[in-house]
Amino acid sequence: MNVSTAPSSRSAQASTARRRAVIDALRRGAVPETGLDLLATGLGRFETALDDELNAVASGASVFKAVRGEYGSGKTFFTRWLGERAKRLGFAVAEVQISETETPLHRLESVYRRLTERLSTASFPPSALRPVVDAWFYALEEDALAAGAREEDLADEVEILLAARLAEVSRHAPSFATALRGYRSALAAGDEATAAAVLAWLGGQPHVAAAARRSAGVRGDLDHFGALGFLQGLLTVLRDSGHRGLFMVLDEVETLQRVRSDARDKALNALRQLIDEVHSGRFPGLYLVITGTPAFYDGRQGVQRLAPLAQRLATDFTTDPRFDNPRAVQLRLPGFTQESLIELGGSIRDLYMAGATAPDRIAALASDAYIAELAGAVGGALGGKTGVAPRLFLKKLVGDVLDRIDQFEDFDPRRHYQLTIINSEMTDVERNLTVAVSADDIALDV
Repeated sequence: MNVSTAPSSRSAQASTARRRAVIDALRRGAVPETGLDLLATGLGRFETALDDELNAVASGASVFKAVRGEYGSGKTFFTRWLGERAKRLGFAVAEVQISETETPLHRLESVYRRLTERLSTASFPPSALRPVVDAWFYALEEDALAAGAREEDLADEVEILLAARLAEVSRHAPSFATALRGYRSALAAGDEATAAAVLAWLGGQPHVAAAARRSAGVRGDLDHFGALGFLQGLLTVLRDSGHRGLFMVLDEVETLQRVRSDARDKALNALRQLIDEVHSGRFPGLYLVITGTPAFYDGRQGVQRLAPLAQRLATDFTTDPRFDNPRAVQLRLPGFTQESLIELGGSIRDLYMAGATAPDRIAALASDAYIAELAGAVGGALGGKTGVAPRLFLKKLVGDVLDRIDQFEDFDPRRHYQLTIINSEMTDVERNLTVAVSADDIALDV
């Protein structure tokens, strides 16, 4: 297979900043935060169904989706790719890593707190909570003025609108509206420290100064049950401030399998409760995604432990993966084959070439044939498990091969590079798959 010296049109049209962000992340062995449309391989079959769901959520519906795949199948890549599509449609986006110690799922107040910390929009990086709230108050003022309010009556008219917009939320979580009033009052008084503290409390942060809470008229810290009301309030604020919804990811839910049985049961029930609330219509404008391994969905220590949850997530995967239904509650990511890994490597090479100082040399030395050999070698070092190879493969391709070709005129990867994978750069899953033969002894064919 030969490669053209010209990068693909998609790569060539990408901005310098987007290319650099993607390449830098891959060089570190990480999933890029943005620019994933430049790398999307094999996701076209999901696009129509998922875009239809996003548009439905933007119109006031709510959607729950479960993504399943083994390690290395691209779950994080997939959710960030879908999050980028949502952000282009005007959604706010948040990705929450479920963790036994930091973000236990059975404590929804911790999930809500991480959500507000990770909240981003097309205009603002995390945390975008304050810009969103400020935009909401500005929108209320504009609506009040458009309705004929006079400047001297504006504060009272905004209060009337605030109460009306949050009437449904206040039935479940009255302190949400109370905190917003306290935040606005502190700003009006020029008390920035109190305003910031009240907003932190609104974002679910614990240990906010008692004086700030008293000034806003709220008590204590957010709890598990109040978190659902606060999520409902946040969705209202997002919608009224010009956002079409919230795309929220709960990543690595399979970690529930490793916690104590009592905490696991609480977490599974919390997930069941959250799904039911989404399906009940309580959260218009929410697209909620969870990710997990097949063992989590099918094993006795995961979803199957709670029969009502298993029923809600049940999906038929007995057919050929080609005929998986992208509208189903569960999506299966089959993982990378050797062919798709080579295709992805070619996309990365083209993206790199678009900003390289020596694109012709890269085209000649990092041909499709060489990329195929490198992909095979990395997969071989991991016991032939091609499906878990993407992270290491792309890290090696960018940092060990493309960077050197671009910088050194006499570097030829076939002559001067031997694949080496050391323990410290592997994850636990990758390390467990390493074959008995030392990775130092794995060489690319010349």
